[in-house]
Amino acid sequence: MAVVLRLARAGAKKKPYYHVVATDSRNPRDGKFIEAVGAYDPNLTPPKVEFNEDRLNYWLKTGATPSETVADLIKVAAKAPKSTPAA
Repeated sequence: MAVVLRLARAGAKKKPYYHVVATDSRNPRDGKFIEAVGAYDPNLTPPKVEFNEDRLNYWLKTGATPSETVADLIKVAAKAPKSTPAA
């Protein structure tokens, strides 16, 4: 079983929202997945990219292959400054 990290579309018509999921490469885009590891909302300015860093790193270390888009989102998230919660 080849595990891939890819986007699964959610949201309404003309208002896409994507979940970054770990899934078997044979499954359809919006089909069954193993685990959700992040989210991407292109409707916001700038687009919102969130990852569960622990689970993302786990899947990358176990050999999951990110799609081109997910690889780009990982790079964008790595460059973005980490926000700290207000005390």
